[in-house]
Amino acid sequence: MSIKQKVLFSIPVLFLFHFSAFSQEKELDPEVVNIVKPYTPTISDAFKVKETPSLNDSISTTKKEVKYSIFSVPVASTFTPSKGKATTVEKSKPIKLYDNYATLGFGNYTSILGEFYSNFEISRTDNAGFFFRHNSSQGDIKDVKLDNKYYDTSLDANYTSRQKDATYRLDAGVEHQLYNWYGVPDVVYIQEPNVQINPQQTYIGGYAGGSIALDDSYFERASLNIRYLGDAFSSSEFNATLKPEFSFPLENLTLKVDGDIDYLSGSFDKNYTNTSAIKYSYLNAGLAPSITFVNDDLSVSLGVAAYVSLDSENSNTDFSLYPRLNASYRLMDETVIVYGGAEGGLQQNSYYNFKEENPFVSPTLNVAPTKKLYEGFGGVKGKLSNSVAYNVRASYGKDENRSLFQANFINLLAPGLEGYQFGNSFNVVYDDVNTLAFFAELKVEVSNTFSLGINGTYNSYSTDLQSEAWNLPDLKASIFSNFNITEKLYGGASLFYVGERKDLYADPFTTQEITLDGYVDANINFGYRFTDRLSVFVKGSNLFGDNYEKWLNYPVQGIQGLAGVTYKFDW
Repeated sequence: MSIKQKVLFSIPVLFLFHFSAFSQEKELDPEVVNIVKPYTPTISDAFKVKETPSLNDSISTTKKEVKYSIFSVPVASTFTPSKGKATTVEKSKPIKLYDNYATLGFGNYTSILGEFYSNFEISRTDNAGFFFRHNSSQGDIKDVKLDNKYYDTSLDANYTSRQKDATYRLDAGVEHQLYNWYGVPDVVYIQEPNVQINPQQTYIGGYAGGSIALDDSYFERASLNIRYLGDAFSSSEFNATLKPEFSFPLENLTLKVDGDIDYLSGSFDKNYTNTSAIKYSYLNAGLAPSITFVNDDLSVSLGVAAYVSLDSENSNTDFSLYPRLNASYRLMDETVIVYGGAEGGLQQNSYYNFKEENPFVSPTLNVAPTKKLYEGFGGVKGKLSNSVAYNVRASYGKDENRSLFQANFINLLAPGLEGYQFGNSFNVVYDDVNTLAFFAELKVEVSNTFSLGINGTYNSYSTDLQSEAWNLPDLKASIFSNFNITEKLYGGASLFYVGERKDLYADPFTTQEITLDGYVDANINFGYRFTDRLSVFVKGSNLFGDNYEKWLNYPVQGIQGLAGVTYKFDW
């Protein structure tokens, strides 16, 4: 090896030893390395470098122990934390509820309104109450020759017991009503100017019943009601109904079975021509099973109703089936819900229901049930916002033996004329009627301050035997609103429209169809609360002052006003 090569090789060796000496913090003697021959590496000398090499030299290093400590210096602070405080929320004053109230009001036409309600808490689970109501007017309708006053008085009582697994309720009541058949056609006074007519009719009735509802039971609930009705012409009617309901959950489905038992028996002392008495007696028993499926958006109910009807007076038995189909689907959450279905059933007509709808019927009626064969319907409903809801519906149905009110003919030749035989009362006729109907409704409710509702129904009827669907209007519409002007001042308003109806007029010389004009009835009411207990109110009815005819030859009172006071209290 040359001197130049020796020097170059010695430099890194010296540097290496110098670094080692420095790292070991020891002084080493200098040493000269003499290379005899050049270094020629071979592949066998290669070795694998270990990740953690082992040291085998005579001098091993030891790590110094490192100790950590925190140099803490106190810092003075002037911050003083304060306790958190919840933000107060303004609460509306809760409305005080009282167990009793009394109302007394007076108006024109010598009108009187009286109400009294009382509730008694017998125990923590039981309570009882009763409600008395009287509404009367002396009539005085313009251009009416006969007495046209009316009275309507009722007293109802109830008892309720809410137990751990069941709720029981008992109901009972009595009612007294007085009406007059004042709608005598003018032709009667022309033919019989000195005729004496006693138009008064009195209804006396009562009912008793109850219901039971069970929790966590296949037998859900049942209701029983028994009603009696009599009048001043020896008419009488007894009606008893029993309606049990059962429910059986089946995984994703629910099986429901509803029962319906209706017994009706009654009699009239004579028919309209005074030739014989009228008796009727029906026992209807129905069973309506259905299966219901409900998930997040879809609700479906598939069922059928089967009825057996026994006509005891005519020794006739009839069996009939009716659809009970309903479905609804939420297309857009609560905004758009489409629904549809088909329903039907057996409807038992009664003297009580007839006089409730038209108090001027004669006590000579032919009472029979109506078969509502089917009514197919479909529509869309939902909410446009939290305060605006809508409903649009179309339907088509067929009724067999539907009841229609029709004016009685003038029967001046009958022996022993009664006060209802001068063409001033109404009979009931039956016919098969098909009905095409369209319904629309819009409701707006802004908290408790303001609410508004608008609805309308258009009906198109087709009959089989009768030339018209007597006294059924083609169009009905209404607007109603409730509002709070201030915390103490509140009110409401309503507007009703009933379209044209047709009736049949008959006297000894002619028979003709009569068209009754449509009418509008506007009503408004205001109330003022002096205290939680004491308030006053005023009501106005038929504000347009139109003496329209709701029934043929029966004009109503004009503008009606009523003012009164209400007092609430606890015993």
